[in-house]
Amino acid sequence: MLASLGKVAKGVGAAAGALAAAAVIAGSMSVAHAADTIKVGILHSLSGTMAISETTLKDAMLMLIDEQNKKGGLLGKKLEAVVVDPASNWPLFAEKMRELVNKDKVEAVFCCWTSVSRKSILPVAKELNTVVFYPVQYEGEESERNIFYTGAAPNQQAIPAVDYLAKEEGVQRWVLAGTDYVYPRTTNKILEAYLKSKGVKDEDIMINYTPFGHADWQTIVADIKKFGSAGKKTAVVSTINGDANVPFYKELANQGIKATDIPVVAFSVGEEELAGIDTKPLVGHLAAWNYFMSEDNPENKAFIEKWQAFTKDKKRVTNDPMEAHYIGFNMWVKAVEKAGTTDPDKVIAALPGIKQANLTGGIAEMLPNHHLTKPVLIGEIRDDGQFDVVWRTPGLVPGDAWSDFLEGSRTLEADWVKYNCGNYDTVKQVCLGATK
Repeated sequence: MLASLGKVAKGVGAAAGALAAAAVIAGSMSVAHAADTIKVGILHSLSGTMAISETTLKDAMLMLIDEQNKKGGLLGKKLEAVVVDPASNWPLFAEKMRELVNKDKVEAVFCCWTSVSRKSILPVAKELNTVVFYPVQYEGEESERNIFYTGAAPNQQAIPAVDYLAKEEGVQRWVLAGTDYVYPRTTNKILEAYLKSKGVKDEDIMINYTPFGHADWQTIVADIKKFGSAGKKTAVVSTINGDANVPFYKELANQGIKATDIPVVAFSVGEEELAGIDTKPLVGHLAAWNYFMSEDNPENKAFIEKWQAFTKDKKRVTNDPMEAHYIGFNMWVKAVEKAGTTDPDKVIAALPGIKQANLTGGIAEMLPNHHLTKPVLIGEIRDDGQFDVVWRTPGLVPGDAWSDFLEGSRTLEADWVKYNCGNYDTVKQVCLGATK
């Protein structure tokens, strides 16, 4: 994510500190009354390279829990937030997940940003039979019984973004630039296969990976500039995550690369990452999400007002993963009410088919594959850190857990209602994995 350093140091730091302190105090006060509360785990990095993005998600969850408590709680009990910091340390996510379930006795966990952190908690979630909501776009190729994916699958972000660039921008050469971990590598594997299915040649695809926190972009950007000088319209499809985005965009500007020359479409740069930094080098570049703060409708306006009132900061922004937590949390509440219990088996069974208004004017539905129906939006970065929506799908797109463009995936179907399986082979008519 594009690290807004000033934002972290001042606005987010102060607000996050106050909110975290409030959560700790509330947690300590309610220990003696644990039987009267329903505990909700919040597992997001509050330090390390992903803190810029995940701290806001922690704050959003505290707001949602506070709102629900003002409505009377859930099943006649107050909700209690249990906040832990896995510190952008991927193995630590699993350890903290285990503590939340075994020690803190939480009934559901809202967690993670990177796919590597999600992969870290998966075995624990399955072993301890925990309900987990994951709010960030990811690479697909997964559907687990205990996980509900409220962010975008590749067909709800990456594929539409490439289609937009090809059709609307006339892009013929492609730079697939990502951070070196599972989400960018798998997403780019899907995109490479998709581009080749559309007739794009090997020599028109450049793929590059860098580590988390990468800072020296001079050589890589020079290579991108050279790649884009072959007489064909070139674009960068960016799966760069974390604070590495700051020097990346700055180096693009340093080398005179404008959005009109080589546009960048990012899958991990949103309003929170743009807040508090100089956006001049980014103006005109693009991002693909399922929500933007600039969406003009009553539901979104009300959400923004509540968010800024809760944080006591009129400048706090909203973003796509926050909306995903908003949808996921409200779906969890509805499923618990429908089941009449927080028992994970009954809640998991109740969630498919649950509907919740999104913040773009539509209705999200939890599908049998544990993914949502979502709109797809392409936004152009403005100089105020907001986005002008330049393209959107005409309706909602159902999330697809398995890619149609990868060998071994195109015949798979995830369906936890009909097949009780996350990777059912429709040709062999057999479940390839454990059902529980």
